[in-house]
Amino acid sequence: MRSTLIRRPALGLTALAIAGLLIAACSSNPTSEGGGARPLASASWSYPNGDLANTRDAAGSMVSLANVAKLKLAWTFKLSGTAASSLDGTGSLVSNPVVAGGLVYIQDLDSNVYALSLVTGKLKWEYTLNEPALIGPGPNGVAVSGGTVYGDAPRTAFALSAATGKVRWVDHGLLHKGQGSLAIQPQAAGGRVYLASAYGSGPGGGVLFALDAATGRMLWSFNTVQGPDPGAQVLKLGAGGAWQTPLVGTDGSVTFGIGNPYQSIGSAIKYPDRMLYTDSEVNLDAATGKLRWYYQAVPDDFKDYDMQASPIAASIGGTGVVLGAGKMGYVYAMNAGTGKLIWKTPVGRHDGRDNDSLLLTEHRDVIKLPYTYEPGPVGGVLTNIAMAGDSVYVATVDFPFTFKKPGQVLGVPAGAPTGEVECLNLATGKVEWDTKVPSMPLGAVTISNDLVFTTLFDGTLVAFNRSTGTIVHQQKLPTSANAPIAIAGNTIIVPAGGPEASSTDKGNPQLVAYTVP
Repeated sequence: MRSTLIRRPALGLTALAIAGLLIAACSSNPTSEGGGARPLASASWSYPNGDLANTRDAAGSMVSLANVAKLKLAWTFKLSGTAASSLDGTGSLVSNPVVAGGLVYIQDLDSNVYALSLVTGKLKWEYTLNEPALIGPGPNGVAVSGGTVYGDAPRTAFALSAATGKVRWVDHGLLHKGQGSLAIQPQAAGGRVYLASAYGSGPGGGVLFALDAATGRMLWSFNTVQGPDPGAQVLKLGAGGAWQTPLVGTDGSVTFGIGNPYQSIGSAIKYPDRMLYTDSEVNLDAATGKLRWYYQAVPDDFKDYDMQASPIAASIGGTGVVLGAGKMGYVYAMNAGTGKLIWKTPVGRHDGRDNDSLLLTEHRDVIKLPYTYEPGPVGGVLTNIAMAGDSVYVATVDFPFTFKKPGQVLGVPAGAPTGEVECLNLATGKVEWDTKVPSMPLGAVTISNDLVFTTLFDGTLVAFNRSTGTIVHQQKLPTSANAPIAIAGNTIIVPAGGPEASSTDKGNPQLVAYTVP
C-alpha cells in the first residue's frame, strides 16, 4: 500500500549547508520551563536505540493509535545562545536522548552533556566541554550503564556518574594523528564501551575501539581500512570509521556500520579499488576485536554513501540475522554468523546507476561528466532503521546530486530534498507500504505499539499507522528537527535542534517532552 502526505513545500536549504551536511554547535546556558501532563518517573529508554538489539521498538510505551491525538506538551528545556557554525543548518541537538533512573541524558554538538528530570525537565547536572564536532553533524550522544554515563568529544572519551555528573575517568589519548575524530554515540555492555572515530586521514582509516568500562583502558582497536591494495591511490582526505551506535550481539560479537572512503569521482575512475572495509558491516569478536566477518555493500564508493546505520539483531525462520542500511539507499539482511547476504531491498528513489562503483572495480564501466546520481551524499537511509514483529521500518531522503569536475568528492545538489518512510517484510525484504513526505525525515524511525514515528527537518513530529503507513498525527515542533526521538512510558522526548528559517522559536534549540494521558 502507498500513502502520500501533501503539505507545504520543504524548506529551502543552501547547497553549501546541505552538501556539508550542516555542521553546527550550541551554547551551554540552559534554562527550563514546564507545564502539561506529568511523565512517568519509572519509564525508560535505556540504550541509544532503545535496546541492545538496536530495534528502536519502545518497550513499555503507552503511546498508541488510540491516544496519539491527545499528545500534549509536558516540558521544554532550552539551550540559549547562537549556533557556532557558519553553515547554520543542523542546529545543536542531533543525538538520541537516553532515559534511565528518572533522568534524561542528552549531549549537544559542543560535546556538553545534560541530565534532566524526566518528570519536570529541570536540569540536574551539566558536564561542560565546549568542544565542537570537528567533522559532520555528530551525532555525538551518550550511553548509560551501571550508574555511569559514557560519552566522547572529538579527541576524548569519558565516564561520569549518572547521578551527579562527577568524572570517573577521562581518556585524552585514544586517537593519534591521522585517526580522525570521535563523533559516535557509544554503546556500553558487558563491562566494555564501544566507540569509533568517524573517519581517518591516513593509512588504516578510521578506528573502532573497545574500552574497559571501569577504567577507560583500551582493550582493543580495529582499523577500518585495510590496504590500500597494490596500485590503489593512497587515501588523502579521510576514510572509514563509524558514527552510529554499534550492535552488541548475544553471540559475543559487536557489529559496526562503516563509512565511505571519501574519495573523488576522478580517483574512483583512475584507481578503482574495493577499499575494505569501507561501506561495510564489520562483525568483530567483542572481547578481542578480531574480525569474524564482513559484508561490503559498495566497493570503490565515490558517492559518499556509507553503510553507517546502527545494525539491528533479528531472526528469520529461527536464523539469527543482522539488518543493515546506509546512504546507498538499500536495506540488507545478513546471516549473523557468517555475514552471507539473505536479501537486499532498494528504498527511496534510485536512478539506475547503483552498480557503477562495482563496475569500475571490474573495469566494465565508463563514466562521463557531468554525472548526476541518486541517492546523493545526503540521501538514501541517512538515519537509523527500526524493527518489530515481522517488519522493518526505514526513513529515506530523496535528493539527487551532480559531479561536474573529476576532483569533486560530494558533487552539488541537483534538486530539492524530499523523503519517504517505508515498511519492509522482515523475511523477504518486500516493500509493504511507502509513504511520501515533503521534507527530509532526519529523526530516524521509532516504533511505539501500532505507530511509527519520525521527525521532519522542517520541525514536525509525524506518526504513521504501522499497518498501513497512513499518517495519523502531526505535531508542530518549536524548532527544526534533526535528531532521533526517545519514547519512555507515556512520554515522547524530541530534540528540536534548530535554528532554521521556519522555526517558531528561532535561535532556541530545545529538548521537548510530550505526553499522553
